[in-house]
Amino acid sequence: MESVVVFVVPFPAQGHLNQLLQFSCLISSYGIPTHFVGFKTHIQQAKSRNLQDMQKIQFHEFPTPDFESPPPVQNSISKFPTHLQPSFEASKQLREPFSNLLHEFSNKVKRIIVIHDPLMSSVVQDVSSISNAESYAFNCISAFTQLFSFWEAIGRPFPVEGMPKNLPSMEGCFSFEIMNFMAYQYEFMHYRSGDIFNSCRLIEGTYVDMLNKLEMNANKKQWVVGPILPDLTMVAGKDSRNRHKSLEWLDKQAPKSVLYISFGSATTMTNEQIQELAMGLEKSKQKFLWVLRDADKGNVFDGETRKARIPKGYEERMEGIGMVVTDWAPQLEILGHISIGGFMSHCGWNSCMESITMGVPILAWPMHSEQPWNASLIIDILEVGIPATEEAHQMELVNSLTIEKVVNRLMVSKKGKEMRSRAENLGREVWQSRNEGGVSQLELNSFIAHISR
Repeated sequence: MESVVVFVVPFPAQGHLNQLLQFSCLISSYGIPTHFVGFKTHIQQAKSRNLQDMQKIQFHEFPTPDFESPPPVQNSISKFPTHLQPSFEASKQLREPFSNLLHEFSNKVKRIIVIHDPLMSSVVQDVSSISNAESYAFNCISAFTQLFSFWEAIGRPFPVEGMPKNLPSMEGCFSFEIMNFMAYQYEFMHYRSGDIFNSCRLIEGTYVDMLNKLEMNANKKQWVVGPILPDLTMVAGKDSRNRHKSLEWLDKQAPKSVLYISFGSATTMTNEQIQELAMGLEKSKQKFLWVLRDADKGNVFDGETRKARIPKGYEERMEGIGMVVTDWAPQLEILGHISIGGFMSHCGWNSCMESITMGVPILAWPMHSEQPWNASLIIDILEVGIPATEEAHQMELVNSLTIEKVVNRLMVSKKGKEMRSRAENLGREVWQSRNEGGVSQLELNSFIAHISR
């Protein structure tokens, strides 16, 4: 009989799938049997975009239920990807097959450990009925955001050390439907035994400690184990013959000279905003690598998405200066490339952690969800980023003149160079926290020891 087996249950959105698959790879490296559970479509999505060795992970790919997979809405007032809601609702149907899987294993092992996204809490609720099973929530958002969202929700009852002067507004960042979905999931959070954070105490220790004091977290253990990123030297050596074309282009550029632009897998820009961004980049005269894609559909394998319209002749004019990529790109490898000097980002937590760890300063352009609060952490607390717009969250069109100005501010101004130096120093510290004796490695070892007890 095996002593412990781990089941990982991700939420079916790319930023969440990616983090939990990376953490699964980390756990399996300790020789612990690790099972990744989900519907076939979403597991295939996670596997197709992951750079790590996944041979030690056992995947349980349950048949994907029928759900609508419409294209993203291009001109919505809110930038939240409401088109993904059907896939989110369908994820609730994983409860029964997952419960059956747990009961099947409960007689074979000493202890079952379930690590789940908080947004999958209802799916894993049957852990409470199995005597030798326990669950832990893996938080795919920053501790800073988590603290302030709860703090706001309960009426700001106490002062918070290190709070930014102006917390950004969350108005318009979430849809009514996702708010209801989240409220439903959090009804089942009390079943968990503890929390895991994809962060580092060097950047968020204060906020993790404050979270620990909230009543809802009483008697819950906490581990801050990030960054959970793969070693790029291992990734690069995996199959150097199939390097992405963007990396080959970056090889030809000067160190720290290129601005990387990407707004993640859940953002869709209007054609008008794409035109303004394109013109702003051209006017700035800075080198750039722009990943220009629509938001994922609920089923990413379900037909073509819109091909974004850039100005006619733009790529020809930008040859040698900028590169536009319209397919999936290896973001971590790009951020780790010596030619990258800045990152224009939506500030999803996955992107924030990758950029911080790679020592790249951020030009913050939050779009929806918790991204404005992540941007506040990057700009106001860590001071490794500047805003791309006048407000931390900007619903209106951002014009080309503003874009030209902020790009040059980050890439070539004295303040930008100082910020780049600060980002590089922080990145080294965060990366080294994973080394033997480092704060994140100690926390990871503590978690592994706890579940293996």
